[in-house]
Amino acid sequence: MTRSDLYDQALKNMAQTTEQLASRVPRPKVVPFKGSFNFRYAERTIHQALVQKLARLVSCLHATRLLMEAGFVQEQAALQRILDEIAEDISFLSWSVINNETTPLHEAYLSAFYLEEFDSDSEVTSSSDRPMIHRKKIRAYLDRAISGPKGSSRNLDAARTVSKAYSGYVHAASPQIMDMYSGNPPRFHMHGMRGTTRHLEHRADFWNYMYRGICAFCISAKAFGDEELFKDIRQFNDEFVRQTGNDLQSNEWPEI
Repeated sequence: MTRSDLYDQALKNMAQTTEQLASRVPRPKVVPFKGSFNFRYAERTIHQALVQKLARLVSCLHATRLLMEAGFVQEQAALQRILDEIAEDISFLSWSVINNETTPLHEAYLSAFYLEEFDSDSEVTSSSDRPMIHRKKIRAYLDRAISGPKGSSRNLDAARTVSKAYSGYVHAASPQIMDMYSGNPPRFHMHGMRGTTRHLEHRADFWNYMYRGICAFCISAKAFGDEELFKDIRQFNDEFVRQTGNDLQSNEWPEI
């Protein structure tokens, strides 16, 4: 199988697993809204939150792949910043279930997550002041869950560095924008960077997000208490790595 075929298979498996897990939680209900309706999870459980995060993860991976293949690497990197947070959120919620603990931080997170943006009786303006759970608190919890009570500064430093680097693509910082400037004569590539060295770098980088996406499903299966599914995903992940290899440097990838 080609690397592209393996991506297809992985994304198909992720979508099917999301549907499988969605069937295990109470279904969304119809909620009236301004003469129409929305679908909402009335129970607002942590497992319902996991299902929603997994669905968004799969959608975002598809979108990121499309941008990557077309050479729009700036936009690809911006979506990868979103994927970073989604993957962190999935681990954050999953470890709460796995460790059988609901901390005040998890309660605050879920409260903010389910908060409606608009009040059904107000004008079409945002009526909520959504509290944001600071990302460093989520990362600190994950660090302790994985590394023990004292945590590991190395893990926190790595997560913070990746986050800051990709934030530059989201907020269009100058160093990241200048990645678009190349060629002979040099110019801004505003129709994508397909076939350039930058494209090769970001093609290699996308593998990492596919791998981490599979890992997110693995820990979610654990949080749902499904050991068989957990083992199946672990096995698929091992096979995914074996068949795609670990050549994560752009110079190890074939030219387009």
